[in-house]
This record gives sequence, structure tokens and C-alpha cells, in this order.
Amino acid sequence: MNDRAEAGSWEAALARVLPVLRQGAGEADDRSCFPHASMKALRKEGLLGLIVPAQFGGRGASLRTFVSVAERMAGACLSTAHLWTMHCFQVDAITRHGSTALKDALLPRVAAGEVYIASVTSERGRPSDLFSAREPLRVDGDHLLVERSAPVVSGGAQAEGFLLTMRAAEDATEQQVSLVYADRRDLRVDENGGWDVMGMRATASGGLELSGRVPAENVVGPPGGFAEIARTSMIPLSHLGWSACWLGAARGALADLVAWFRANGSSTPGELFYERLARIRVELELVSAYLHRVLEQVEQARAEGRSLAEPRAQLQLSALKVIASEHTFRAVDRMVEMGGLRLGYGRRSPVPLERHFRDLRSASLNHANDALWTGIGALTLLDRSVSLI
Repeated sequence: MNDRAEAGSWEAALARVLPVLRQGAGEADDRSCFPHASMKALRKEGLLGLIVPAQFGGRGASLRTFVSVAERMAGACLSTAHLWTMHCFQVDAITRHGSTALKDALLPRVAAGEVYIASVTSERGRPSDLFSAREPLRVDGDHLLVERSAPVVSGGAQAEGFLLTMRAAEDATEQQVSLVYADRRDLRVDENGGWDVMGMRATASGGLELSGRVPAENVVGPPGGFAEIARTSMIPLSHLGWSACWLGAARGALADLVAWFRANGSSTPGELFYERLARIRVELELVSAYLHRVLEQVEQARAEGRSLAEPRAQLQLSALKVIASEHTFRAVDRMVEMGGLRLGYGRRSPVPLERHFRDLRSASLNHANDALWTGIGALTLLDRSVSLI
């Protein structure tokens, strides 16, 4: 599908969805509840299947379109965009690494809007580490037994499917991690812990207890092969997608703030006003530039069949997440300062900066920046050429 045809296939759908997201954002935040109306709209418009290949009934959209849609959704509702983005990088992992049987059975259902997939990588009783797992997969004939306790699962209570990290086998080490798809129909799903937090309240990211029996063909990639899938699929899409979401939320906030000042501000605001506005704009320009440069690198690597597991690529993907999370929050913090107590800090302000501030405060905690900074330092020692982006 060429770029023009692809754009025509999703632009109209997105235009119909965005008002629904915008209308429901405040109430979902107030109630700290899953954005049901928004997700219903995404299902109806085929956007759960945006990156599902056309052969399975999806829209077959490019990585560039995925980033653009994430940014625009987040300008309307960051929590909904976050849930959708995480769903999409589960879909990408299954599309690129899943068995033929799994793809044939699952992807048409995703494309039809029947299946929203949640990510289960956190594990109760284990330090946060994407590349390790304690609970093992156990063999039961041609099926696998799954038992998993996860303290944080974004939108998990509403998901029809789950992509879980598990120890590859009972005799495997904690670093031998498999990725496995589990359909809700094959599981017992119990909620364990609510989600009463400062921001990103509508992601409904409470804990879950999962247990059940899934077909052995539901293992995504080779047993114990999660690390390669993470580095080539899930990490690139999560860091691109999350960064696009944070940028979209901050960009939307700035657009609303500028519109308010144009309609209500002083005709001669003064040099300090212009300087503050300029610093906000430059923060977002920097994030946008780095995001789109990393996007080009990932697109090129995929087109050439090159792995993204090498140190330079992983360093730059980590840098993108750190840069986007810190600069977008700082930009919104500056907007709150400009708006003052009523416009910037008020919960019922015509510009919802207070909600954006709370939501974007979580960005550095989502896959914690402290750990990423440590990883960037270690990767710097491996990239002897210091080849910058």
C-alpha cells in the first residue's frame, strides 16, 4: 500500500475517534476508570488492527503511521493513547515472531476489533527487570500451564488477550525468558490491587492473577528467546510509541494554551512571556527531532533486515525514551508556570494542564529512567566509535 492510500485508510477513522477520546478524557481521569467509550471507538474504526498486515484483515500501516497516530491520539487522551500503543507493540511482536498457527488464529480477530492485548512483564516479588522471570511455563501434553502474578498490567482487567513473559521451563534460569500469548478464554483472571494514582489514571493498571492452559504453539519466538524479540520489536515500538504519546500530549497542551492566550491574553505580553513560550516550544522541537531521527533509523534497519540489538541502536532507543519523558514533562511544567494558579494549576481550567502535568510525571517512572541511564552508560563503553545519531 502506498503512503497516500494508507493515509486515506486511517485518517478518516482517526478523525472520528479523536472527539470521543477528547470528550471522555476528563471523566475517565476523575473516576480513575478504563476509557470504555474510547476503546469502543478504536475497535469500531479498525484501529486496534492498524499495524496488522492486510493479509490478516488489518490496515497494514507503517511504523511511521503508528508513531503519527500515537501522537495525535495522545493530544486528545494520553491514557487511551498509552493503552493503544502498548497493544500495538504486542501485535508487532506476534506479527514478526509468532507461529503461523498463532497468527492465523489471532490476528484476524485483532483486525476485527475483537481482541485488545495487554502486556504482562511485571512480576510480583521480583525487582523490575524486563529480561528475567521467576514463574516457569510447565508442559502439559501439547499445552503449557501458565501461572502468573503481575502487580501492574495496563488495561489488563478489560483485555481479551495477554502477552506474558515467563521462565522458559522449570529447569531454566531466570534469564531464559519466553514470551507467550494467552487468550482470556483460556485463563482465570482475578484482579489483585487497584489503581489509585496521581496520573495516567484511565490506564486502569491494577494487578492481576492469571492462571490457565494455553497451546504450545502460543510461544512467540523460540523458547527462551524473549531478549531478542524485546530488543528488535517490543523495545523499539514501545520507546517510539511512548515518546510519540508524551510528545502528543505536550504538543496538544501547548496548542490549547496558545489558543487561550491569543483569545484572552494581553495584546502586549512582554519579553518574559515570549521567552517562556520559546523555551517550551524548543523543548518540544528537540523531542520531535530526536523521535523522528530514531524512527528513520528503525525503519532503515527493518527495511535492510538488520538487527536492532547492537549497542548503538539500543543506546539511542533508550536515549529517546529518557529525552522524551524528561523534556515533555519539563515543557508542561513550564506551561503550568505560565498559566498560573487558575489557568495552569486549576483542575477545572479550560486548558487541562493539571491533568497533563500529572500524566507526564509518570513518564520517567514508566520503565524507570534511572535504570535506562545506567544502561546507556554501559552501552557507551561498548560503542567505541561514539557514532552519534
